[in-house]
Amino acid sequence: MTAMNRLSEKLSTAVCLFTRVDKKNADHEKLTRYIVALNRETLPDKIIKHGAACLKEILNHRLFAFAMRNGNRIDVWGDPKISEKSFKNMILKDFNKSETPSLNLQCHSFHPDQPGCRFNLNNLVSHETGKKESLSKLYMVPDRRRYGYHDNIADIVLQSCSLAVSRQMTIKHLSKTARIDPLTGCYNRREFANQLESQIAGAVRHHSKLAVFMFDLDHFKKVNDRYGHLAGDQVLREISLLVRQNMRQGDVFARYGGEEFIAILPDTDKRKAIELADRLRRKIQAMSISHENRAIKVTASFGVASLDPRNSHGNKIIQDADKMLYKAKLKGRNMVMPGLMKLVRPGRGATWDQELAMGVM
Repeated sequence: MTAMNRLSEKLSTAVCLFTRVDKKNADHEKLTRYIVALNRETLPDKIIKHGAACLKEILNHRLFAFAMRNGNRIDVWGDPKISEKSFKNMILKDFNKSETPSLNLQCHSFHPDQPGCRFNLNNLVSHETGKKESLSKLYMVPDRRRYGYHDNIADIVLQSCSLAVSRQMTIKHLSKTARIDPLTGCYNRREFANQLESQIAGAVRHHSKLAVFMFDLDHFKKVNDRYGHLAGDQVLREISLLVRQNMRQGDVFARYGGEEFIAILPDTDKRKAIELADRLRRKIQAMSISHENRAIKVTASFGVASLDPRNSHGNKIIQDADKMLYKAKLKGRNMVMPGLMKLVRPGRGATWDQELAMGVM
């Protein structure tokens, strides 16, 4: 009987070993499919979602957070069940940051179809890859017996997610850099042309208004000659920031060249565009830009144009705004063309606005 028991134990062990080998092979096949899928994605959220699904299906581990550092910035995707305070404490501890890093915290439901899970931070198991300024970590809660190769699977998922997310964030950064003027932080001329074509197409399709204003800084060469080009660069940066802060989120603002800027104003008629341009003109005139203990003051001339439904080509609206800008300079600078003037109705004291009929309207 004892011999039979020993034989039974050996057979049971052999069956478990063969079963474990089959399970390991099946898990690696699933892992390969998930890695291929996540590498096809272009959005970090979807990449990490594939990683979470892989960990859940193969290991039955719930992903609760994924974090990666790039220099002093740490991007964290975390389950909303983890509080922001817990996030910060966990990251500061695990990433060995004595100073407070720039944390970009994003709530993400990795397992929306799964029931809730009670946990605390002590239940989390972490895996990491990379070193120092390029460290990545994932945090998960195990919910099944672990085999030796499970750690390898978690490491592969982490490395794959980290590489894929890093690649897409680099592509996004390069794409943004190609569209942004490096000095002022607003769009460059090429991106403006792309945006104008799209905005005009939308305005024509929806029969909506669209306006453009163009401005440049008056006698800007004198600023460079008197204060130096570094001072001139600072003036351009601060003027650009002022204008962006006083425009709507959907407006498009770009550096058109040198000290010349241009903006697209969707759903805006010419009157409203003129009013905005004049507010900006007055704000620019009131600015005092400090550079090396010297105050620099500048003014700007604006030209405004609106979309002509009969001729909706992008070059036409730019040419109209440019003509108005040229007239503003001829009229003495520091003004908006065409402008608005207040007329008083005789005998009544009431006022109304009327466009100045000068040049192309």
